[in-house]
Amino acid sequence: MAISWIRLAKHLLVSAPDMRLLVILGGFSGFLIGIVTGWACHAPLPTIVWRASVAALLAGVVLRWWGQVWMQGLEQAQQQKPAAPAPAPAPTAPAQAEV
Repeated sequence: MAISWIRLAKHLLVSAPDMRLLVILGGFSGFLIGIVTGWACHAPLPTIVWRASVAALLAGVVLRWWGQVWMQGLEQAQQQKPAAPAPAPAPTAPAQAEV
């Protein structure tokens, strides 16, 4: 069982340094959300820590997924960015007839 958790942790943290930061940020925010909600429900401390740990895992996975989707969207937008159009010629004033 411990090997699968290690494999999961390596999978979450290996893709890119930016993804690593997102996983850590997601885990930290999920743990805080779990602590606050457990405390607000007046749950016993072991239950609060257990639920906060599960929330940290889920938030880390979700934020990693969201980060990948976001990066793919940015890459697609960069690839679809059209080339800058040539500047239009300046309009010329109509010739005035001399009187």
